[in-house]
Amino acid sequence: MEQLIDKKNKKLEALLWSIALPGFAQLLNEKYIKGLLFVGLEIIVNVMGNFNKIIILSYHGNIQGAIEQTNYQWLMFYPCLYFFTMWDAYRDASDDHEPFIFLPFVFGAYFVTLGLIFSPSFSIFGFLIGPMWLPIFCLPIGLVIGFILRRILLKKYS
Repeated sequence: MEQLIDKKNKKLEALLWSIALPGFAQLLNEKYIKGLLFVGLEIIVNVMGNFNKIIILSYHGNIQGAIEQTNYQWLMFYPCLYFFTMWDAYRDASDDHEPFIFLPFVFGAYFVTLGLIFSPSFSIFGFLIGPMWLPIFCLPIGLVIGFILRRILLKKYS
């Protein structure tokens, strides 16, 4: 029982550190080159895409300002980098490789990217959602689709 809790704890710890900053979990998992590469890529894409400015403007309700600050050419890389580092950290934290566990991460990245693409023009009741909130709202759809596909494939191949 204690070993099972240890495994789950290690996976959760890696996942949460990776959510905090891509690359941190790789450093925790002693994958130093990969971790430093991911941290560096995260910083480059974050700065070039103006992501921190977008976050601040979005929290202050200035969605139009956030849209104007967004460098979509750079920020489009962010969801795939972000979710890949989470998947990689989760996988490295585990000795047993769960079949098809990548699917929720992949579809999460797809749908966050779609949210980002449509963020300058998608509105609800006349209110723009913006380049931070719309991708976040699209994430659960991608995760659910990924988990459903994983379940289907697990049943098919078991």
